[in-house]
Amino acid sequence: MTADESSARSGRDRDDSAEPGAAATGGASGRRDPSPVGPDEGPQSPTKLPGTGWKAALRRTVREFQDDNLTDWAAALTYYGVLSIFPGLLVLISILGLLGSGATESVRDTVSQAIPEGNIQRILEQAIDQAKQSGGLASLAAVLGLLAAFWSASGYIAAFMRASNAIYDVPEGRPIWKTLPIRVGVTAVVGVLLLVSAVIVVFTGRLAEAAGDAIGLGSTAVTVWNIAKWPVLLVLVSLMFAILYWASPNARHGGFRWVSPGGVLAVVIWLVVSGLFAFYVTNFGSYNKTYGTLAGVIIFLVWLWLTNIAILLGAEFDAELERSRAIAAGHDADEEPYVELRDDRKLRKKQKRGRAG
Repeated sequence: MTADESSARSGRDRDDSAEPGAAATGGASGRRDPSPVGPDEGPQSPTKLPGTGWKAALRRTVREFQDDNLTDWAAALTYYGVLSIFPGLLVLISILGLLGSGATESVRDTVSQAIPEGNIQRILEQAIDQAKQSGGLASLAAVLGLLAAFWSASGYIAAFMRASNAIYDVPEGRPIWKTLPIRVGVTAVVGVLLLVSAVIVVFTGRLAEAAGDAIGLGSTAVTVWNIAKWPVLLVLVSLMFAILYWASPNARHGGFRWVSPGGVLAVVIWLVVSGLFAFYVTNFGSYNKTYGTLAGVIIFLVWLWLTNIAILLGAEFDAELERSRAIAAGHDADEEPYVELRDDRKLRKKQKRGRAG
């Protein structure tokens, strides 16, 4: 359903409310209340939903996957993700340059293993060498990379906000002076979490051993860290998903949860799909024959697209749980929108312009 269609069905002016005394259930006629469910109606959390509510939400998630064009939205997010990844890598490399030669050499080894030989690898290796020589963060590459990465990443967040509105079947009613701070704030928080995650991934092997020796930890502590860092990464990824799911849509949906059901589902799907895709590429894929030296880049783009599909599926599942909550509160299953809008000022302004014209 388009934003205009949703607006036509839900964008009523809350200042011009229904007549006083109208019953929540539609008065004497016994009809259900056509207004969307509020955050205080129905079960207070998904855990309070009956088992049938969860099953119905899963079924609707699969159906809405196609109806909401999530594969197209994932492609758009992949585009913005690619724009922000390489400037972000330059920033990470420059920051790690402050940690000394051990950190930069560890990053260099990771780059040579993870990125196929070619122009991209040479550019990153040159950036590593420059960071090592200049001392890292103060370099021009770090400043320019930080600005470019932040702007591109904010484009990703803006696209995710639009995708979230499509998932919740709500129009964007927030004015730009509300969406822009959300976009910038979410970009900053998620960027910090991504940076911490990247440092955790790099902080392994020789670098972890050197740090352990420097602070007096033995090899056992380093081994424990090499194992424990993966659950820590999963928690950070789930937290990033929770922030995206909570802040992005123009929908009031029960408040922030540190770990949402959709976030858990997204992580599980992402791990499974990544493993299956890696198995396919290793054993059955013909990317090298088809794309030659570009095979590594194509594989990465496909994996990033699958990652964004997993993230959007998690958001869709959270949205359908909200629909189950609305159904439990007495609303129809096909009612849209099924949540209250966070803000409808933009819609009301548009309606006033339409009436004036």
